[in-house]
Amino acid sequence: MTALSAITQASTKPIMASDQRLYRRRRLWNKVGLGFAASAMIFGLFWLSWILITLGVEGFSGLVQMPVFTADTPPPMTDGGLRNVIVGSLMIAGSGLFIGAPIGLLAGIYLAEFSHGNWLGQVIRFLNDILLSAPSIVIGLFIYAILVKNYSFSGWAGACALALIVIPVVVRTTESMLLLVPNTLREAAYALGTPKWKLVLGVTIKAARAGLITGVLLAFARITGETAPLLFTALNNQYFSLDMSNAMGNMPNTIYQFAMSPYDNWHTLAWAAALLITLTVLTLNVAARYIGGKEYN
Repeated sequence: MTALSAITQASTKPIMASDQRLYRRRRLWNKVGLGFAASAMIFGLFWLSWILITLGVEGFSGLVQMPVFTADTPPPMTDGGLRNVIVGSLMIAGSGLFIGAPIGLLAGIYLAEFSHGNWLGQVIRFLNDILLSAPSIVIGLFIYAILVKNYSFSGWAGACALALIVIPVVVRTTESMLLLVPNTLREAAYALGTPKWKLVLGVTIKAARAGLITGVLLAFARITGETAPLLFTALNNQYFSLDMSNAMGNMPNTIYQFAMSPYDNWHTLAWAAALLITLTVLTLNVAARYIGGKEYN
């Protein structure tokens, strides 16, 4: 037994030593990787904080100095506000969401519940992925060629462009949320003799309701600050208007126009508009996270 123990100890010593060297080397590379990750995080947070602080200071001063919510966009070197572009943005974005969200929800429900092994479902997913990755300026040019070139700039054309951005986002989130619903719920409904349409309406959609709402809110946050599609479709309007059949004021294009101008009052309003859009997007994202997290608590 003594000789056997000696042989065993002699054979395990090199192995233990090599394991320790490997362990130290892995710890070293782990620290290097964590250091690079922490440096990248600090670098990104530094610029993000700088942008947000600058936007907050400049935008808040614009909200204080100008009658932002009670006056329309002014001529150069005069006081004014953003009432017309705020209302225009809400109408165009709301109409785009109203057009695109139902289409996206229905398409997502079809992909998750009715397209198992169906060639049509594969085609829809492929086209949806292409539309999801398409640059917004391409979508704006597409709507320009169809609705604007032979007619005129209009709020409805802008709403259609934003709807094309909403649809793929809602389709993707709707399908993902419905696929997360446990199959045991479907099997229990089938066991009770529930037809397919009632199963979808009464079981799966209700189970994924918070996720579907989250997807719609994220899509609305996505289109709130889009500039390129509106530049080719709705253009802009310095006057207050509720007529979506003509060119319509909107905040993204107003920010672009005012920021490029040499006038200080327009710069101030551009900062204020940028702050309003940022707060809107932040609020929608917080609401989406709250609703999405509430479902799983």
